[in-house]
Amino acid sequence: MTALRPKSGGRCRDADWSADMARILVVENNRDNMELAVFLLKSAGHTVLSAIDAEAGLTLARKELPNLILMDIQLPGMDGLKATALLKRDDATRAIPVIALSALAMKGDEERIRAAGCDGYIAKPMGVHEFLATIAAQLVETTIPAKPSPAGGADDPEAAE
Repeated sequence: MTALRPKSGGRCRDADWSADMARILVVENNRDNMELAVFLLKSAGHTVLSAIDAEAGLTLARKELPNLILMDIQLPGMDGLKATALLKRDDATRAIPVIALSALAMKGDEERIRAAGCDGYIAKPMGVHEFLATIAAQLVETTIPAKPSPAGGADDPEAAE
């Protein structure tokens, strides 16, 4: 995955990342990791949704249809790989990219995570610039369709005829 660099020379709070700002769901049960991810994403101008377990994450993903999901792999109850597999099987959420957050660093772990349906991988502990660059690169690569408007709405091309 190609890393993007901030135009500002690297400082997080004033970085001008080249991806549009997005709605990002973070599914993470470790409070410190959650606070760091939320802080970094909000500092980069993103809107952040959060869940502390896979079940809550699945519910939020289906309801809010975020542009991107950051999924911890080691969650209580259902793990992040199972949750990702469920998201990828659901017509409403399958196009949402999922980036795994994991402390797993054994040989083959990244391949196993990608095989489970994750579109990217960030190893913990996270480096600030690598974290934001991976998010930006995934957002640049992916176009998520907007929620459909009600039939006959202003965004409906047939309604304009």
